[in-house]
Amino acid sequence: MMNNTAIYIFNRIVRLSILFFILYLIFTNFGTFLMILGIIFVGIAFLIYNFKKKIKTSGFQFKFDETQFRNGQNFNFNDFNNFNNSNFNGFANAPRGDEIQKAKDFFGFTHSPTKEEIKKKYKELARKYHPDINGGDDKQMKELNHYRDILMKTVE
Repeated sequence: MMNNTAIYIFNRIVRLSILFFILYLIFTNFGTFLMILGIIFVGIAFLIYNFKKKIKTSGFQFKFDETQFRNGQNFNFNDFNNFNNSNFNGFANAPRGDEIQKAKDFFGFTHSPTKEEIKKKYKELARKYHPDINGGDDKQMKELNHYRDILMKTVE
């Protein structure tokens, strides 16, 4: 028991001496450390300043027009004339598989329905879920419209 206590006290003394040595090195060389950090900071600021200056004087422009694509391979700038006016009904806005399955379950379809089947079932369910019949609750009618849109996207 006495031996374990001596080892414990010796370990604590060694740890404290290491800690004090590290603190001594930090505080005696702290000025040097701050000067090195300052030099690095000023060097980085100088590089950024020169880089920005070089970009401004080299005539860098972030602008795309038809003239910059004349050397492109098989690029037709006219393909993008209505880009901002399109409604993006492409792959990115396609309904997910789980949404399609929920829509089929809501409508009661077990197969992939045709456009006419969707319209017929929609009219039937619209009579059932209409807010005037449901006491003003339009939550189910909104779901019906949402799921109809999803199913119509899959048919088209």
